[in-house]
Amino acid sequence: MRLGWMEILVIVILLVILFGHRAIPAMMKNVADGINVFKKEIKNTDKKDDTNVKRKSVKKSVKSKTSGKVKNK
Repeated sequence: MRLGWMEILVIVILLVILFGHRAIPAMMKNVADGINVFKKEIKNTDKKDDTNVKRKSVKKSVKSKTSGKVKNK
């Protein structure tokens, strides 16, 4: 189902009547802020994953290097 310009116009008019002309920009700002926070969290998660992978590889390499140098008592 596709919406024509008349249907979109009716929806916009109903939104303005229901919420008022001042509330709509505030709602859109909140939606935009939510999207931006979501994007930042996705980027931070990717960075944390990269950091964890690097730490695990460093720990493995340190363990493999030190395992041959362990002194027997």
